Amino acid sequence: MTTRRTTSAVAFVAAIVGLASAQAPPRPGEPAFTPVQPDLLAMPNSLANTWGDYDNDGDLDLAVSLGSGEVRLYRNDAGAFVSVGAELGMPQAGGQEFRGLSWGDFDGDGFIDLLGGATSKEALSVVLRNEGGKRFRDVAAEIGLTIPNRSARQTNWVDYDNDGDLDVYATDRAGDNRMFRNDGGRFTHVFVGVGPTDGRPTVGACWLDMDDDGDLDLFLANQAGAADAMWRNDGDSFTDVAAALGMTGPKRTTAEGGVGCAVGDYDNDGDFDIFVPAYGHNLLYRRNADRTFTEVGVASGVGIENHAVGADWGDYDNDGDLDLSVMSYEGPVGGQTPLNALFRNNGEWGFANVLTKDSPLNKGDHGVQFVDFDNDGALDLTLTDGYGKDGGHFVFRNALADEVKQRGLSVLVLDANGHHTRFGAEVRLFDASGRILASRLVAAGGGYNTQRAAPVHFGLASMAPVTVEVTFMSRSGRKVQTVRGVSPAEYRGRSLVVRQAP
Repeated sequence: MTTRRTTSAVAFVAAIVGLASAQAPPRPGEPAFTPVQPDLLAMPNSLANTWGDYDNDGDLDLAVSLGSGEVRLYRNDAGAFVSVGAELGMPQAGGQEFRGLSWGDFDGDGFIDLLGGATSKEALSVVLRNEGGKRFRDVAAEIGLTIPNRSARQTNWVDYDNDGDLDVYATDRAGDNRMFRNDGGRFTHVFVGVGPTDGRPTVGACWLDMDDDGDLDLFLANQAGAADAMWRNDGDSFTDVAAALGMTGPKRTTAEGGVGCAVGDYDNDGDFDIFVPAYGHNLLYRRNADRTFTEVGVASGVGIENHAVGADWGDYDNDGDLDLSVMSYEGPVGGQTPLNALFRNNGEWGFANVLTKDSPLNKGDHGVQFVDFDNDGALDLTLTDGYGKDGGHFVFRNALADEVKQRGLSVLVLDANGHHTRFGAEVRLFDASGRILASRLVAAGGGYNTQRAAPVHFGLASMAPVTVEVTFMSRSGRKVQTVRGVSPAEYRGRSLVVRQAP
């Protein structure tokens, strides 16, 4: 099942739905999205935003970090948001910025927990254990994850050693990155001074099985003129193979560098590519059939210089190929304004930015995630504005026509116990003839220093039955599970759930 293919784009129809506020129709070529509860979500100095179903009610809830130290938590009530962070025990102040938020079930109790990385080296990370969906309690000190003396950016929940539980990788903008192994719910600092304990100023970290050997490897986006890294996981050690693969990035000044990473199969060939938003030209590494990578940012249309910060892949038009949302900004310190891009995939390995400066979607400068928060089959877009005088953590509902929304399929990947621990698992769709349609990764890093616990989404060219193939990592290699004859219409409004076989 390795046949390659491309797809064409699907047109948009504007619609006002649910709680979205009215806005002017988009110009030709611009996507149709409508803002959701803008007054509630207009909070200045909004940084990281990430989604997960903390109360296990079947829809995704939103967590957002603010510069004040508050972590906002919004419960999703059938598409309407209610702020519940204060009553559930989320941090409310303290003056420390949590530049990263990551959902994952580290203790295997069936409820996702939230890790927040503190920016100030005088502050400590928090691990907010989810107590039955009713309350959160900081257990970082109890389990060994305060991670002191760290200027935090991306933090990954990831099973790097394939032992079935979630370990932690913590980047540091101003010091050594650190890896922590999960030993029965307590965490031990490992690879001290070697391997992924990388001393370069790292902001973005994404995990994927880049060499198809059954364990997760680590890409690092590094700032301040440093080269990027690709740490190959060799089981009991890691080796930086970025130079050998041509993935160190261009020669940089100290004002330039990688700021994030986003992993997706944009060319629908069955393997995963890496986009690097950067200070300087953005990069796009296309993986080749021989497991090497080729940088194609400029050639594909996304390699512009726009002071980019965060990025996320998502098929917002349900045409079967991945589009790319990039958060960036321009202007002097204290006067930064958003300069976002939404690159529509034209189905021929090329992209065109469909946003203009006065687009209603040109609202963010840090966080970005695509999720289907209202379970209608279309990906919605969520952004944060950290520098603007008004700021906000904006949610835009996708206003695709209903007949286009229904051409979506959501797949939720869980471990054998039904828990969110299988970050880095790969999901592929095939048609009845065995031709590959698209691939998605259960993301382990991305956005702006965030990690969501959410289903993966596929747009579809038709409603014909498909085969769903999920590849899990394991100590004995890649393990593939197949679900045949999946009718997308049967999963309207819900996800196909695939659990890892025991």
